[in-house]
Amino acid sequence: MKIKKRLFELNLPHGKSAFLWGPRKVGKTYWISHTLSGAEIIDLLKTDTLAEYISRPALLRERYQNHQGLIVIDEVQKIPPILDEVHWLIENKGMSFLLTGSSARKVRRGHANLLGGRAWRRTMTPLSYMEVTDFNLERIMVSGLLPPHYLSINPIEDLRSYIADYLKEEVIAEALTQNIPAFNEFLRVAAITSSELINYVNIARETGVSHKVVRIYFDILEDTYLGFRIPPWKKSKNRRMIATEKFYLFDVGVANYLARRQPKIGSQEFGKAFEHFILMELKAYQSYRNPDMPVTFWRTSTGREVDFILGEKELAIEIKGSSRIHEGDIGALQALLDDGPVKKCCIICLEKQPRQLTKNIEAIPWQMFIERLWHGEFG
Repeated sequence: MKIKKRLFELNLPHGKSAFLWGPRKVGKTYWISHTLSGAEIIDLLKTDTLAEYISRPALLRERYQNHQGLIVIDEVQKIPPILDEVHWLIENKGMSFLLTGSSARKVRRGHANLLGGRAWRRTMTPLSYMEVTDFNLERIMVSGLLPPHYLSINPIEDLRSYIADYLKEEVIAEALTQNIPAFNEFLRVAAITSSELINYVNIARETGVSHKVVRIYFDILEDTYLGFRIPPWKKSKNRRMIATEKFYLFDVGVANYLARRQPKIGSQEFGKAFEHFILMELKAYQSYRNPDMPVTFWRTSTGREVDFILGEKELAIEIKGSSRIHEGDIGALQALLDDGPVKKCCIICLEKQPRQLTKNIEAIPWQMFIERLWHGEFG
């Protein structure tokens, strides 16, 4: 197993700056060290460096105001006031910064200086199918696609450590919540219900906290890039639609570990994990190639549902972890075609060859779909 060149690109013009967000171990530091070899790097994970700047953020201005070239500040959320110094250096010295972090919560909630549009926003995701060799679908359901877990000879142990480190480093150290046992249980429930409509009351009951606290917990996952909401599609002409969002964790391996699942092809658990895996490809493509492409889902009040709808071309996607698609599998897509302005539909599946099921519905092998996605065919 090997990792190819990452699909993430930045291409910062001279004098421009950017934020680069993403969860721990997603590959930000590796990408920086292999792509920006000439940059000055200020690593706030180093305790001595952190101690210097946290006591005196003005050191950044004093040390670097005559610097030529890019400056990288890694884990910038650890010292939000340093962004005022970054702002001054951009405005007065025309300098360029790359500001990386794994949690935007302290920055956003503390009303820190987000540079008022002076910096681009980018997010790095776990690995894509297009970034690896010898891809084994069942294996990644266990390991997930964080680079060190994907390459690990013992991904379960690495996942266990990752969850423990996250709780310690991101949640406790950043003082995002005081009730760690409840948050730990919430993570498990969130993983089990990942891909389902969010029911705050039920999750609160399972977790043992109020539904208001559960909403805060979901916000923490989003702010630390460990999960995201998918909104419902709202263009229906004739049907009453569900308005509730869905929630997904950021990595299929992390989700399956927390939910204590080991999906095998053909099982019901595999179908749910396969949907999650395809969504992560959609999110990677959205992040790297088409940030303005909306990803939504379609669900009626009577329970008809289509997994995802993409962008302006309005491609509807149904995901089936099956090696054979039957006539009954197209019912929801056909109902959507009859109802709204969707231009095309496809079923992503484990079949070996593509098939035209109806005039507007195609069955596509998952590998072929991902390749066509990254070549820009769908959005």
